[in-house]
Amino acid sequence: MSERAKQAGSLSGDQVELWRSFYTMRRKLDRALDLQLQRESGVSSSEYEILLSLNEAPKRQLRIKDIAGTIGWEKSRVSHLVTRMERRGLLNRTDCEVDGRGSWIGLTTLGRRTIIGATRGHTDAIRRYFFDALTPQQTTAIAELSPHVIEAIGCDSYDDDAQVSRTADPSPLGRPADTAPPADAAPAA
Repeated sequence: MSERAKQAGSLSGDQVELWRSFYTMRRKLDRALDLQLQRESGVSSSEYEILLSLNEAPKRQLRIKDIAGTIGWEKSRVSHLVTRMERRGLLNRTDCEVDGRGSWIGLTTLGRRTIIGATRGHTDAIRRYFFDALTPQQTTAIAELSPHVIEAIGCDSYDDDAQVSRTADPSPLGRPADTAPPADAAPAA
């Protein structure tokens, strides 16, 4: 790439082609996984993320700000979705004894059954759409390059209000519902 192109913020033709290919793959993968969750489990990928974060939390409960920090969303977005999920019987709220202003968000029995059932099909879909499509060398390449991109992004992808945890798993969607993140998991950027 010429110095002038770099200064103007341009991408080379090969870079544009690579970016478009990656972007299309990522969007189609996200959409296919979301449709699978909705079709087989009746939850969206956003609801799945909340259910999973609660399922992995101590006592299977968190406060709104902690859910937002864990999954990297704004508190207002989490609050609205939690309210809808509460109406569906997936979550419940209890008063926080430590802080009278806040409340705990917890999994109901239905929420626990939903996350366990959803994870089985979701994990199968991740394997089918992603891992089965790649060679071991390709998965190694992705594992090696992902931390570099995450580091380059830093916290720029999160709202300051979300107070993102630096140790949150950056991609919880593929982890089985009954397991915690591995002790040696790479920290989120």
